[in-house]
Amino acid sequence: MSRPTDFLEVDDLDPATLASLLERAETWKRAPDRIPALLAGRGVAMLFEKPSARTRASTEMATATLGGHPVYLREEEVGLGVRETVEDVARTLAGYCTILCARVFDHATLEAMAGAVDIPVVNLLSDRAHPCQALADLLTVRELCGTLDGRRLAYIGDGNNVAASLAFAAALCGLELTIASPAGYTLEDELVERARNLGGTIELVTDPYDAVGGVDAVYTDVWTSMGQEAEQSRRRAAFAGYTVDASLMAAAGADARFLHCLPAHRGEEVSADVIDGPQSAVWQQAANRMHATRALLAELGGG
Repeated sequence: MSRPTDFLEVDDLDPATLASLLERAETWKRAPDRIPALLAGRGVAMLFEKPSARTRASTEMATATLGGHPVYLREEEVGLGVRETVEDVARTLAGYCTILCARVFDHATLEAMAGAVDIPVVNLLSDRAHPCQALADLLTVRELCGTLDGRRLAYIGDGNNVAASLAFAAALCGLELTIASPAGYTLEDELVERARNLGGTIELVTDPYDAVGGVDAVYTDVWTSMGQEAEQSRRRAAFAGYTVDASLMAAAGADARFLHCLPAHRGEEVSADVIDGPQSAVWQQAANRMHATRALLAELGGG
């Protein structure tokens, strides 16, 4: 097992390290009195170009419960690439903090940060990846199913950053993944090949009903992400028929659970009766953002 130096995408972890993180996350969730103060007296920088309620709250609490101090910075306070270069901002924060976390528009910003400093850099979201979300997703499926290897997950919707990180995460733990997307919005071939090279079982389909038969969970995300507002009308038309509703969940089976990374748009990508119904595990999934992130920060900053 090798310890990662940065966490820009899920496959910065090896399968053994990923399994260890999930075990640690679940253990500390069940027994919070066993959480060590591994970050006591140390800071975790959290730089946000894009706002997020769950990402900020979960990362701050993950840091605090490890005894560390979260240092939250908004983009307008920093001016990446305007007031200072990305590299200069990263070097400054590295002088104060043990870990640098950032939620950015462009993945290249994270790569520039990681190349400039010798502290771990964590991707809280970029246009290419959402790896901390994927950790929480795996933790949730593990809790619901008892294991990950051989379980089946259907992702319905845009082949975006969430889908990419989910594909890599699934590949590292033996979770079988089927992604249903309309033409023009499928996961890029390069990312599919990368997931398969990791050992993943991943299938791409266009019909959501072809994806959900016999799965353990059905997952979706918004059709229009932050920064894509100008595409909203076109995306709504393209994703018509991709709503996860009671009919699709019935096709998945009574035991299938529903997942969503949130925020959700009821009546678009998911119907209200599904996300608020008995098969939904989205609030457990949202809470697991903190538990999964805490295990990651402990690995990167505390051992």
